[in-house]
Amino acid sequence: MKISYNWLKTYIDTDITLDEISATLTSTGLEVEGVEQVGGAKKYLDTVLVGKVLSAVPHPNADKLKVTKIDLGDGLETQIVCGAPNVAAGQNVPVATVGTILPSPDGEFKIKKAKIRGEESFGMICSEVELGIGTDNSGILVLPENLTPGTPASQLFNDGEIDHEIEIGLTPNRADAMSHFGVARDLYAALKTRDIATTFKTYDVSNYPTSDFGKNPISIEVKDLEAAPRYAGIYLKNVKVNESPDWLKNRLKVIGLSPINNVVDITNYILHDLGQPLHAFDADKIAGNKVIVQKLAEGTKFTTLDGVERTLKGHELMICNENEPMCIGGVFGGQDSGISASTTNIFLESAYFEPVTIRKGAKGHALNTDASFRFERGIDPNLTVDALKKAVMMLVEITGAEIGSNIDDIYPNPIKDFNVKLRLAKVVELLGVEIAEDKIKAILENLEIKILSETDGILDLEVPAYRVDVQRDVDLIEDILRIYGYDNIEIPSKFSFSYVPNQKVSPDKIEDFIARQLISFGFNEAMNNSLTKREYEEIFFYPEGESVAMLNPLSADLAVMRRTLLNGLLENVAFNINRRNSDVKLFEFGKVYRKINEIYEETRCLGITLSGNFNSESWTGNLRKASFADLKGLVQQIFVRLDIQITDEKPAKDDNFLDGIEFISNGQSLGKLGIINKKLAKKIGVNQDVYFAQLNWDALVSLANKHNLKYKEISKFPGSRRDLALLIDSTVKYEELYKATKEVKTNLLKAVNLFDVYEGDKLPAGKKSYALSFMIQDENKTLSDQEIDGLMNKLIKLYQEKFNAELR
Repeated sequence: MKISYNWLKTYIDTDITLDEISATLTSTGLEVEGVEQVGGAKKYLDTVLVGKVLSAVPHPNADKLKVTKIDLGDGLETQIVCGAPNVAAGQNVPVATVGTILPSPDGEFKIKKAKIRGEESFGMICSEVELGIGTDNSGILVLPENLTPGTPASQLFNDGEIDHEIEIGLTPNRADAMSHFGVARDLYAALKTRDIATTFKTYDVSNYPTSDFGKNPISIEVKDLEAAPRYAGIYLKNVKVNESPDWLKNRLKVIGLSPINNVVDITNYILHDLGQPLHAFDADKIAGNKVIVQKLAEGTKFTTLDGVERTLKGHELMICNENEPMCIGGVFGGQDSGISASTTNIFLESAYFEPVTIRKGAKGHALNTDASFRFERGIDPNLTVDALKKAVMMLVEITGAEIGSNIDDIYPNPIKDFNVKLRLAKVVELLGVEIAEDKIKAILENLEIKILSETDGILDLEVPAYRVDVQRDVDLIEDILRIYGYDNIEIPSKFSFSYVPNQKVSPDKIEDFIARQLISFGFNEAMNNSLTKREYEEIFFYPEGESVAMLNPLSADLAVMRRTLLNGLLENVAFNINRRNSDVKLFEFGKVYRKINEIYEETRCLGITLSGNFNSESWTGNLRKASFADLKGLVQQIFVRLDIQITDEKPAKDDNFLDGIEFISNGQSLGKLGIINKKLAKKIGVNQDVYFAQLNWDALVSLANKHNLKYKEISKFPGSRRDLALLIDSTVKYEELYKATKEVKTNLLKAVNLFDVYEGDKLPAGKKSYALSFMIQDENKTLSDQEIDGLMNKLIKLYQEKFNAELR
């Protein structure tokens, strides 16, 4: 949020500097993110001088350039090459001398000595745009003839009084500070509490005329008092729509607003002055002379001020005339009811709208206006009429308007202030520092919080309705602290605490070392948005009705919560390939979401994707394409590292995979792995094989914490390796052989490995050959051949009986 320093000073009078004010605001939670001077002469114009063009002759090597000689008041002739079509001898022109730094859309650029087509150039003759003082870029700026060469341009171009734009990073809860008045009120409380001399000057509407101006010719009917608890309006006649006075235009320009006309500028001024949005309607365009505040049926068409026809969703609060809607209340005006140059009579609206209603209306149409920004956070319901009065007084003074009616204020159920009880001892308990009771009471009073009574150290407080963020005692304590000053809380020299060892490994720690493990294999971590495109529901094969859709999506690309990590990682693969990096290794930790029988589920997962070449190009070896086995090996390494036993692998039932497997541990699915369906990948822009695994990280962490890793010495006794070549049915999988081997009751078998597979015409039909290796070892003695042979015979018998295997 931007505020003007000079504007702020109309409410607060203090001798401290702007830097000190900025520091104080930041310390109270209104963080000042930047301060920039506005108005006055621009500093860079000090080195832009008035130059007299002595001569301008065609460039010998360029048709569209001229070589000029310039008198800069130093008694010398400065040569400058210029491409402007209107440069001519005898003109006075602005010259940016060598070393001048001028603004540009891309940042800044420095004027340097240059050689252009063989001719030296010692500066630049400037246009309005290059000087940052106008929009005409058709040629150089020609200055009045009576100027003296060498005069700095900073003496010629001055934007009026010097002001400073203060940029405040306003947090969503601070609705009370969304105006110059609100910021000044908070600053005053802080300065007064810290014993810094200051005076707060509140707004004044005491001069508003008290005459009876009669009944409003525009009648008001509020049909939805819940959405519009307070609605006020007044009729003004004989308004002269014109340009605003300079002081008003400058106020708005400082905070980044473009002046439009005096009526609209006044409503914008009040919005940023007091935080109360107003809306001016052309009264002669209000059909039936009636304003109706209501919600309209879903599907109603309405064209807003920007010319866009919108279809109402039914939850918007609409300001209507007798025949049609005129405005989305608190959000955006309509095309046909606004102020124009021909407007002479206006109906001026000031209201308090229910925040949730306005937020739904704004987000439902992807609109974000200054008015909706304030209404949806909650404004001061007691400021409605005062803001209207101040605007009317300005309209009378600036536009020559005449008050045509009394103010109609429809407010049947006044919004009450909040009652909160505060136990003084709790302030110390939460803050850890003793603040004197008198100091606490002074802070509360400075924040306009009334102390109704005090009983046994408990204050009964009345919090103003505009402090929508202060509803509990902890909110009050936070307010006390920020006004007291965070910097005034001393850091103790000693901390005391009791250490309680945690038997479980932190999930963050588990995630960290698995991430490091993947990084050691050449992977990079990706972080994608949890919101994704609605069209992915059709591209990816999601079960119907399980997606979690956003009620008010910011865009079609952020409309649905992701069902899988695949879509984000596949987009990452496409992004890399499009930038000539076709070898992609990525992983991501993140949540996926779904809805089952109206119950929402979110699960943290680990996604791993592999595409292109598995290894980098090197003189030590040839490139090798990534494979299903590469990714499976990486996933198995994760299971080994977490000491998780996979009890079963079965084909993955997932249409996103061309082929895949599912990992099972004691009946629980831990994830799936496979090669992505080529048609699906192509729709995302990927035309090469992509291997993807998604593991249920919550389940993995849970299982990892059930195991205690044990460390033991390497045996002093040697192990023996034995190999078997088995002829088996082609339908038998290695996993089946491995599981059967592990079931053999023995402590001697340390490892089993498949090191060769052969299928060919030299084998009987329907057969294949597996070559297995076995590491056999006793940790307490050296094994004899008889003991080793005994174990091998047992394994051979197992394979023969269970798999009909034959030795080759």
